[in-house]
Amino acid sequence: MTSSLAVPDIDPQETKEWLEAMQAVVAVEGRPRAHYLLDQLVDIDAAQHGGMHGRVTTAYTNSIATARQPAYPGDLAIERRLNAYIRWNAMVMVLRAAKHSNVGGHIATYQSAAVLYDVGFNHFFRGHTDQFAGDLVYIQGHSAPGIYGRAYLEGRITQAQLDNYRREAGREGLSSYPHPRLMPDFWQFPTVSMGLGPLTAAYQARFMRYLEYRDLKPHQGRKVWAFLGDGEMDQPESLAAISLGGRERLDNLIFVVNCNLQRLDGPVRGNSKVIQELEGTFRAAGWHVIKVIWGSGWDDLLARDTSGLLRQRMMECVDGDYQTFKSQNGAYVREHFFGKYPELLALVAHMSDDDIWQLTRGGHDPEKVHAAYAEAMRTPGRPTVILAKTVKGFGMGEAGEGQNINHQLKKMSADAVRAFRDRFALPVSDAQLEEMPYLKPAPDSEEARYFAARRAQLGGYIPARISKVAPLPIPPLSTFATQLKDSGERGASTTMAFVRILGALLKDPALSKIIVPIVPDESRTFGMEGLFRQIGIHSYLGQLYTPQDAGQLSYYKEAKDGQILQEGINESGAISSWIAAGTSYSNHGLATIPFYIFYSMFGLQRVGDLAWAAADARTRGFLLGATSGRTTLMGEGLQHDDGHSHVLSSVIPNCISYDPTYAYELAVIIQDGMRRMFAEQEDIFYYITLLNENYPHPAMPAGAEAGILQGLYLLQESPEAAVPRVQLMGSGSILREVQAASALLQQDFGVAADVWSATSLTQVRRDGLAVERWNMLHPGSEPRVPYIQQCLAGRQGPVVIATDYMKIVADQVRPFVTDRRFVALGTDGFGRSDTRESLRTFFEVDRHFIVLAALTALADGGQLPRSKVSEAIARYGIDVEKLDPTSV
Repeated sequence: MTSSLAVPDIDPQETKEWLEAMQAVVAVEGRPRAHYLLDQLVDIDAAQHGGMHGRVTTAYTNSIATARQPAYPGDLAIERRLNAYIRWNAMVMVLRAAKHSNVGGHIATYQSAAVLYDVGFNHFFRGHTDQFAGDLVYIQGHSAPGIYGRAYLEGRITQAQLDNYRREAGREGLSSYPHPRLMPDFWQFPTVSMGLGPLTAAYQARFMRYLEYRDLKPHQGRKVWAFLGDGEMDQPESLAAISLGGRERLDNLIFVVNCNLQRLDGPVRGNSKVIQELEGTFRAAGWHVIKVIWGSGWDDLLARDTSGLLRQRMMECVDGDYQTFKSQNGAYVREHFFGKYPELLALVAHMSDDDIWQLTRGGHDPEKVHAAYAEAMRTPGRPTVILAKTVKGFGMGEAGEGQNINHQLKKMSADAVRAFRDRFALPVSDAQLEEMPYLKPAPDSEEARYFAARRAQLGGYIPARISKVAPLPIPPLSTFATQLKDSGERGASTTMAFVRILGALLKDPALSKIIVPIVPDESRTFGMEGLFRQIGIHSYLGQLYTPQDAGQLSYYKEAKDGQILQEGINESGAISSWIAAGTSYSNHGLATIPFYIFYSMFGLQRVGDLAWAAADARTRGFLLGATSGRTTLMGEGLQHDDGHSHVLSSVIPNCISYDPTYAYELAVIIQDGMRRMFAEQEDIFYYITLLNENYPHPAMPAGAEAGILQGLYLLQESPEAAVPRVQLMGSGSILREVQAASALLQQDFGVAADVWSATSLTQVRRDGLAVERWNMLHPGSEPRVPYIQQCLAGRQGPVVIATDYMKIVADQVRPFVTDRRFVALGTDGFGRSDTRESLRTFFEVDRHFIVLAALTALADGGQLPRSKVSEAIARYGIDVEKLDPTSV
């Protein structure tokens, strides 16, 4: 990293004249004219000499000069005392937790960011009121103890809750980090999985503007604030957020990056400067960058730095140096920072070592932070990032200030606690130090009145999650009548059935405007191009060009009030938009119904962390995994073939998963899902897999709705009274193979086969587990019977389940089928490129292998001679030496 003084000034007088000329242009004609002239000079140089290495960073000093710094509007003395109380509470709640239950916690992160939060809470973060929808604040996950410490002062959290920090099982405690799932009235956004905070905050800001452009919410100048760590900015999701914010010019978005120069185990950029690196990245993406590097104590030194050596030394030192400085003392800083140049030693000759040690970084100076926040609030046309330099573990002294171990620090010695008390002048006596009491100002004190007045002026409390919205009027199932009828000979995919269901909802007078279709890309693959012209693709710019396909019926139409969120090749961004839309009921007081459709293989496995964050955030909406299954995508191959998305979805407790085969099943599932999420307001979301395979769809059997929703229903009962008999189950694309196998069993072997549509084996398993638990806890009551056993009661024969997914999907229900033989067929192994028929044979889930599995189960039970199994192998030409599909 080079210094701005790397090239010597060989003609200071000429330099002075150029600078004076530039200042004159600014004074007379303004900055835009001055910038135009600078651009012209750069263009001429580039035209004559080729590309120029232009600076993307500014000097390693504060962006806001002291002369431009507004007066601080608050009482700094009172705010410092309140800041000290909150710091103390944040520290002692972790220490007490470690002492009483050894559950730990994090101390150092909040200590570095305390002023960054306090200035926001006291002067900028506007709460929800009857007239204002409120700002949205994404809290950095490891700072949670400080937010609890503040909420204790506000009277929102009790001492008992503080003492139960990180103890939530069977008691009223506090979650380790921001978790709306665990504290549904407090936290708004889950952020501790690092990188997700920046990304979801950026898409939240974009969705807020989407609502405004579509006249669903009025423009109120609301802001989305995201508090982030400098190490966190290495995450790909964080970098994606930077790109989105700049491209969309989200001036409602403010990032505050706590640059304490330290990640979990050491420096973020020990050999360079993370603030300079981030400045270049953000500026290149179009953000307004405000650097808050040095506290007010440095102002005088910088003003007297006529040689520029202080600025040069600030630039020379790398972040590893700065971390070391703050782990030492004033004498060390004098010798190793100022001591490199005699001129700098002379500059601080009047200062004691203690004076030098009191030179703070900008992120610990409320006046510097306030100036940055005020400028961010009034910056139009682009997002703002504030790069605030701090010290990790600030105030913790030898116990952890600026030390590599401080992220893991859960305990402090009595001497360290005493030093912390003394440093922040806290009203805790020596006799109380062992107890480590929580602190809050007396109810009638000046501090208490000031504290309450600041929040009263800014509105309601933050964070606070509000989830009261009116239930939506869900259309009846008959709205989707076309999907409930027999399609005759006409084939269609369930993906097209979904598009038709979506089309019906877009015509519903009560719901049409709040339906939010989301696609990462390939809308045409999913047959959704007809929606382009109908409802448009959202773009805050509208459409500045004539699309290439303008003459076609379904041309590519962008509009400011467009309804589709077309996110490009960007699954992480698309699901972040889905989370924003699916939590709109809470964050914006308006329920919207998001449908996010994607290639199933590129869905949950790519964004699993975000899917868990969606569950935590209590997102409501539909995820549609299209082109699902390992054998349905002809010719695509290994990285396109999904055989495991239902395994991934099954591990999320509030994700309701379905694998329908027929259009009527899909209609029933979506209609009931809307009822549960948007009328009953359950905090669940749906994962539904869709197929691109065309085939005829039968009419819905009478009385099938309940079984479809419970995950299993009798689709086809064998009219034969023959024995032996088998129970065949299937889902998705393989259900039709199961139906074909049923016919072959009767026709070729005289075996009767009932066919069950297993729309959700995950739901069947969850029912079984719930029944199993209830029976264990109620030994004196009549035992309950799992749903699958109820279905099979009185029916003979083994159970064979075949799906287009790994065998473990079917195996989920094996423990609840205890009275007969059970066989699971599935598509374990790597995907292949071939036709559907060949792939189903290869993975041993086609009709012939289903017949073979059924005959084998009957033979194992003594109900058929084994010769029948051999006969089937010969009849269907099954290669018994074929490659095991699970082999590599």
